[in-house]
Amino acid sequence: MEYAKNILETIGNTPLVKINKLTADLPCLVLAKYETFNPGNSVKDRMALKMIEDAEADGRLKPGGTIVEGTSGNTGMGLALAAIVKGYKMICVTSDKQSKEKVDILKAVGSEVYVCPTDVAPEDPRSYYSTAKRLAEETPNAWYVNQYDNPSNAVAHYESTGPEIWKQTDGKVTHFVVGVGTGGTISGVGKYLKEQNPNVKVWGIDTYGSVFKKYHETGIFDEKEIYPYVTEGIGEDILPKNVDFSIIDGFTKVTDKDAAVYTQRLSKEEGMFLGNSAGAAIKGVLQLKEHFTKNDVVVVLFHDHGSRYVGKMYNDDWMRKMGYIE
Repeated sequence: MEYAKNILETIGNTPLVKINKLTADLPCLVLAKYETFNPGNSVKDRMALKMIEDAEADGRLKPGGTIVEGTSGNTGMGLALAAIVKGYKMICVTSDKQSKEKVDILKAVGSEVYVCPTDVAPEDPRSYYSTAKRLAEETPNAWYVNQYDNPSNAVAHYESTGPEIWKQTDGKVTHFVVGVGTGGTISGVGKYLKEQNPNVKVWGIDTYGSVFKKYHETGIFDEKEIYPYVTEGIGEDILPKNVDFSIIDGFTKVTDKDAAVYTQRLSKEEGMFLGNSAGAAIKGVLQLKEHFTKNDVVVVLFHDHGSRYVGKMYNDDWMRKMGYIE
């Protein structure tokens, strides 16, 4: 009989799916690494499990402990699933820009959820970074995950996502394109692919209001670049230790409007019901058109599922209110 011993054994080995209509004007083959097939419906299941297993191994996370993390929703979901199977309590701290669905989903899998204001500096005690740290200090037998600086995040993708992409493309991948938030996916996958073939190009998708693109190009952390934006799950107002800028060949920035519009287009034109960052990612691929030739194999990673955005990017009233559609 073929079965998984628990839900965590179903993480990984997600399919590669060809994108057809939206990329019709590109000369190359574009393949989506379709991460919603993970049990928590996002790429973050991979690193959530790895971070927990590594913390168990070195004693940071003890039996009966409480896991505390600041999350835009998906890492929290992955951690919560592992916490249920392994017998831990889960506290998630998120920001008020995240969709209501994400908060509801975290509660549905047994997490305690705190919602913090988005529009405050990272060091402000009300920020979700500061609140997560504080709760971890105040809670007995707690472990603060800190996905931004936790090296197990990138290692998870070096060990699983990267090798899967290499094998599934038969080593023919020429470009890897992905939205950058904590930096774990781009750094882990990028490192693995470049070790197999140094000519593979690694592109990050950034958003307006985030510091990554300018920092990569100039080495300057420009606080004037930072302002609130709508796109969820990519971009940062900090420099996470997991972003290895030496592995990244370049960034392209996608507007909030384009990310939202292309999220809808993926669903309606490709049958791909995906999250907000997928819209940003596919628009980023289109913006990089001049970098591709006819023999190229471009892999774009799609992070999460459309069910998290039904009240936002998939709601035409919301889209009109934001000025994204007529």
